Amino acid sequence: MDKPTIKWIGSPNFSSPKGYKIIAIVNHIMSGTLIGTDAWFTNSASKVSSHFGVGKKGEIHQYVDLANHAWANGVINIPSWPLLQNGVNPNYYTVSIEHEGDSGDVMPEAQYQATLALHRWLIETLEIPVTRDNIIGHYRIDSVNKINCPGTGFPWDRLFKDLQGGSDVLEVAVLLFTKEDYWAGADVSAKNGYCAIFIRPADQSVPVDAMNANKLIVVGGSTTKHPNEVLLSGNNKYDTAAAVAKYLG
Repeated sequence: MDKPTIKWIGSPNFSSPKGYKIIAIVNHIMSGTLIGTDAWFTNSASKVSSHFGVGKKGEIHQYVDLANHAWANGVINIPSWPLLQNGVNPNYYTVSIEHEGDSGDVMPEAQYQATLALHRWLIETLEIPVTRDNIIGHYRIDSVNKINCPGTGFPWDRLFKDLQGGSDVLEVAVLLFTKEDYWAGADVSAKNGYCAIFIRPADQSVPVDAMNANKLIVVGGSTTKHPNEVLLSGNNKYDTAAAVAKYLG
């Protein structure tokens, strides 16, 4: 993936590397203009920054080097993000993108294409999985003060569809260790609104659509290391059956 055209602005507001792997992209709304954000982030008194800003005309500005930590996501307030690491500032394992505009604005096509290109480049560069827990809005970290960030007009569905190469992102999927686990998997699927069921191939790889689901319920076998996995397995088929029965309640 080619790096999109990015204009370096720079900000004095950042932290030096802390040794954590970046696992997520956090999207924000500027609630203002790109030029105003440039001024605010270059002001040391503001004590805030983001890695990138995307303007309505498709401009991409960079304020903080990817090797350093921007000051965008540090406040945790009634979060709904399961990948939060206890006791660790979220800034240390996230990269942030600000978007010019206000909540509810329809994103212009030039701005959408720019943020899509930026997401694609970051996903490849930082090896970030394309799931709804690895590409999030600021409201997932602070649901009180940032409830409308990145805005009600943010094109989540279109973004995920394009990042997935045109396929839909499943909310929940069930992954079976073998076809013998089908009936247990069918019951788990029914409990989750008859969600999609996948069977691991002989090489034990995980189908792409299953791995990219927002939540993956694994029946039998070992962990997939999916970021939002429910593992219903044991040392044998009887332990797995017991785990499934407990899950079904």
